[in-house]
Amino acid sequence: MKNQKLCATPPIEKENIKIVAPKKVAAGMPAVISSLSHVKEEMNLSTCKSTLFSVNQMTGFDCPGCAWPDPDDHRSGLGEYCENGAKAIAEEATTKRVTHEFFKKHDVTTLSNWSDFKIGKSGRLTEPMILKAGSQHYEPISWEDAFTTIATELNNCASPNESVFYTSGRTSNEAAFLYQLFVRQYGTNNMPDCSNMCHESSGVALSETVGIGKGSVKLEDFYITDLIMVIGQNPGTNHPRMLTALQKAKRAGAKIISINPLPETGLIRFKHPQSPLDMAGAGTKLTDLFLQVKINGDVALFKAILKILWDKEQSTGNIFDHEFIKNHTAGYDEFVNTLNDFDLNELSEICGVPLSKIHEAAEMIVDADKIITCWAMGLTQHKNGVQNIKEIVNLLLLKGSIGKPGAGTCPVRGHSNVQGDRTMGIYDRPKKPFLDKLQSVCQFDPPREHGYNTVEAIKAMHEGKVKVFFAMGGNFLSATPDTDYTAKALQNCNLTVQVSTKLNRSHLITGKTAIILPCLGRTEKDMQTNGEQFVSVENSMGIVHSSRGNLTPASEHLLSEPAIVAKLANATLKNSTIKWDDLVADYDKTRSLIEQVIPGFDNYNKRVREPGGFYLPNAARDGDFKTSTGKANFSVNEIPKHDLKDGEYIMMTIRSHDQFNTTIYGLDDRYRGILNGRRVIMMNKNDIQKAGFKNGEYIDLESNYNGVVRQAPHFKVVAYDIPQDCVATYFPEANVLIPVDLFAKKSYTPASKQVYVTLKKSVMSNLA
Repeated sequence: MKNQKLCATPPIEKENIKIVAPKKVAAGMPAVISSLSHVKEEMNLSTCKSTLFSVNQMTGFDCPGCAWPDPDDHRSGLGEYCENGAKAIAEEATTKRVTHEFFKKHDVTTLSNWSDFKIGKSGRLTEPMILKAGSQHYEPISWEDAFTTIATELNNCASPNESVFYTSGRTSNEAAFLYQLFVRQYGTNNMPDCSNMCHESSGVALSETVGIGKGSVKLEDFYITDLIMVIGQNPGTNHPRMLTALQKAKRAGAKIISINPLPETGLIRFKHPQSPLDMAGAGTKLTDLFLQVKINGDVALFKAILKILWDKEQSTGNIFDHEFIKNHTAGYDEFVNTLNDFDLNELSEICGVPLSKIHEAAEMIVDADKIITCWAMGLTQHKNGVQNIKEIVNLLLLKGSIGKPGAGTCPVRGHSNVQGDRTMGIYDRPKKPFLDKLQSVCQFDPPREHGYNTVEAIKAMHEGKVKVFFAMGGNFLSATPDTDYTAKALQNCNLTVQVSTKLNRSHLITGKTAIILPCLGRTEKDMQTNGEQFVSVENSMGIVHSSRGNLTPASEHLLSEPAIVAKLANATLKNSTIKWDDLVADYDKTRSLIEQVIPGFDNYNKRVREPGGFYLPNAARDGDFKTSTGKANFSVNEIPKHDLKDGEYIMMTIRSHDQFNTTIYGLDDRYRGILNGRRVIMMNKNDIQKAGFKNGEYIDLESNYNGVVRQAPHFKVVAYDIPQDCVATYFPEANVLIPVDLFAKKSYTPASKQVYVTLKKSVMSNLA
């Protein structure tokens, strides 16, 4: 521990980074080999058989990775999972263990100086642990004492609003519902969740324009559509099973336009790992037209496309769906009239896409009757993230491509139940009808004032307004912006609590006292008083289905998330109206309570047992737009302006292929050709030359927002196919540069893909 200090950010280590040509084909045999390698490293043969043939099956467990939906009908007997799904399962089903002996051997300062990769590879947490004030080592604590300690701190707060309850998208419907019920009976709506940092912009934009903050398509719509637009998304890494759907859509005749600052392998060509013909051949070409947009040039690009369509409509009168516009939309005239104000050449220059390609995209849209738009963080994590989504909705409304088969919105979620958590009431700004129903059914008066979202929670902790931080899963420190600021915020708390399966950096940068509560994973059997239980989740397309683990738990000391909530509620609440033990003894009772509170869950216990589960109601999917106007709303959105100073670039943070959110599976970004390291900055070769840098040398990054300077040293320059004035880095390494005050209007989503940075040669010696 000599000369070491607590390290909130991933430490700078010696890396032998190797750069090779980016891959031209996704999946195929390399994906199979990668999957087997990760599985072999973490699991034994028995565990492998129990998990890989059960994941995403009708009677199996839901993959702890992404939220891409499973097919309603046939599912592959060889395995209904992808390469990164196999990595996620291997991480959870690992044979490695983190016991009290591990913590006795390693103090928190030493652990904080490990890489995120090394921390995560330590293994599964096995027993409750406490880090006492002033101590450097976690030590065991009984479950009873842990709950008593937490309850005492909560009840010592001057107000329930002095506590924050965070939620990760991994949490099941049952756990999420009980969690929000406990928190609201305790007396606060301080419930930030991971949605705040990813698709909150989507939810806000879609709620205002089409009346529901969820997507409006089903998986089957991909197979009958004319055109799919994949925008600001890298499905080959983040949602690999989506490639199968895109391949099937292509073979059915659909066209695909992909829009992104980086050309991503997963949208170029795909080899299905379970298809002998694919494996032997060249695979399927997916993208018909790639529009390489500048970072945050999406509104300008879509404005140009819309102007071209408007010009054609004025001359022909048959481009727009006028019947749909007349009967189902509001704000059309105001919207189209603004299109006359723009110059196509100027829009082309702003977005960085040649005008010829914009015209080509417009022609493909003209020819399409049914259009699906898919997007992810590349659109949502900007100051104008909400406007980005609204501009896409404008296009769909003009073409009448929503509320009918083969068409609609498709925000592609990350965590496997992040959408379900919101449905269950995990929200800092709950709606009145939900609270009224909760009050009526559960016989208590829930708090009505809005709570803290993620950004507000960080600020409140930093200002000393929060005494207790409780996280139901996730890695809050590494997932959030402004790492050093967030670290100080957490350290200001009297108590921080993490419900977790594996060790991460948030266990090491803590409040004065810290507690780890180890829980069951998605792959494990859940035995309660009334026998073995299952949970349920909701995927990206609004399907609620069961998830039943089949592995023996990693430790006899683990509790399920619902059980943790119930025991905490019993320890904390003095006059609760809820029989918590009964709800956990039999999860059917929890689901019965959910059925009474939340619309769409009628006959929950029966329908969730049906193969494949059931769809929740989705008014926008049915062409019923429950907005303030009673119709789908056009919107007028400003084009964001980037007045870059000399030597300034727009930085976006991205994932590596060996990564899921903050979990680092390995050190290879195989598709992009960046191997054996993560501390890199991707730059246009002309920018490298203009700045006086050399490909392969190390530079320091700096952001200056509102007079506050943030620094991230020692990143290797990698010449890459990225627009000029744009750079890309991995998170969480570059999260330290993202200001906590830089977030999307209305949604408060951190603008992780819109950070202005300057670069200079590294002041450190070349560790490589």
